[in-house]
Amino acid sequence: MDGVICDTNPYHSLAWKAFLEKFGITSSEEEFIAHMYGKSNSYILKYFFKREIIGEEFAQMEFEKEALFREIYAAHVTPIAGLIEFIEDLKANGVKMGIATSAPYLNMELILSILPLRDKMQSLLASEDVSSHKPNPEVYLKSASNLDISPERCVVFEDSFSGVTAGKAAGAKVVGVLSTYKKEELPVCDAYVPNYNELSFQKIKDLFN
Repeated sequence: MDGVICDTNPYHSLAWKAFLEKFGITSSEEEFIAHMYGKSNSYILKYFFKREIIGEEFAQMEFEKEALFREIYAAHVTPIAGLIEFIEDLKANGVKMGIATSAPYLNMELILSILPLRDKMQSLLASEDVSSHKPNPEVYLKSASNLDISPERCVVFEDSFSGVTAGKAAGAKVVGVLSTYKKEELPVCDAYVPNYNELSFQKIKDLFN
């Protein structure tokens, strides 16, 4: 979802900066690129606090940071260029679709409350639905199961190193969305796109030929 449906990362950066400053922790965009984008909140908190954050402390910190993100981002929810039209093309051609995000459920709900996507999706999975986060492939394997399609017949859209790794580990085709990283900064994908303006059902179908 983040960096794939919407370019949320600049707003996550703002939220993380504000959150970390409360604890006297300074952060840089370089650190966010290396240790925030595409990473789970447990990893991010461990990196910046230099210790494991678990249990109730983790739950409270995560809720506070993500609530801050939703407050900042709510007025700016915008799909990546061409996404809605691409989704409608896939839907018209009978493609089953799902969202598989490392973000909390409430973040997904914010975006689905604004963008016309909910009725196009047959599977919705957020961080609460898995025990192991990306780069572990669990969220994609569960999505494929929900869609009743073998992972090898699925296409994953990802913008981060850990996400691409998870998609490939699940056995799916992976399209790298270059909203956050450059092509050379991601693992090898089956295709790369800057946005969805030039994508179509036929082009996705061609990945399997």
